[in-house]
Amino acid sequence: MTLDQLRIFVAVAEREHVTRAAEALNLTQSTISAAIAALETRHDVRLFDRIGRGIRLTEAGRVFLGEARAVLSRAEAASAALVDLAGLSRGTLRLAASQTVANYWLPARLQGFRAAHPRIDLSLRIGNTEQVAGWTGEGSVDLGLVEGPVDDEDLSPQRIAEDRLVLVLPRGHAVAARGIVNARALRELSFVTREAGSGTGVMLARLAESVGLKLHDLDIIMEMASNEALRSAVEAGMGAAVLSSLVAAGGVRAGKLSTLELALPPRPFFALHHRGRHLSHAGRAFLEMLEANTSRKMPT
Repeated sequence: MTLDQLRIFVAVAEREHVTRAAEALNLTQSTISAAIAALETRHDVRLFDRIGRGIRLTEAGRVFLGEARAVLSRAEAASAALVDLAGLSRGTLRLAASQTVANYWLPARLQGFRAAHPRIDLSLRIGNTEQVAGWTGEGSVDLGLVEGPVDDEDLSPQRIAEDRLVLVLPRGHAVAARGIVNARALRELSFVTREAGSGTGVMLARLAESVGLKLHDLDIIMEMASNEALRSAVEAGMGAAVLSSLVAAGGVRAGKLSTLELALPPRPFFALHHRGRHLSHAGRAFLEMLEANTSRKMPT
């Protein structure tokens, strides 16, 4: 069993398609098929069921997928450790970030790091705070960047910035005209919010608590999977939302949104790293850059 065979197996398993796996790995379909056949023959086990022109993992394949991913992760870690010996002359830094961080705060920092270290390859996964913490914990990324604290003792958090939350309303809304955010105002509104596990979604509950209400006291009409969807829903008059001022800024400039300041403390952004895993030179250099930006009090 070789690492190449494992990479091919994982690629096919994740896509459930030989042709798409071949395209992703830049290999021929015959090479892909031969690698899978070699694994199945060598170990006398069927990893995939062939159903028409499609394929599906068998139970043995599902079990083996987790083990294959773990082996590849360890192999990548070993390779990264060797590359790390070369300092910052080359290497890879795998990042994950929650949506507000990834879409509105991080791009300028990535560009700054890329300019300073052009031979370091960067990759970025985007999810909600819970997903990013999970990816960091399992080792599929080197650093996670999230909104708000994460309750996981295996992860080491480092505060890197902070964010201001605002109540976002359709332009000209009566609550916006009054300019007061209290229990009465919140009860008048219908809300759209992010899904469970998102840093932004947590803030609506904190806003309710700040005026003596519970989340279930609010009229929440819909959950959405992105900040941009929330902003568009508010612009369309669907409801109100609690969003980062970074997310709301474009709609305010366009005259489509009104915002009200909230009596909530700034929301911190954290960088997460697994305490038990080696952090490469590239990872340390990226954190040092963020620390330097924070110490200069760069705007968030």
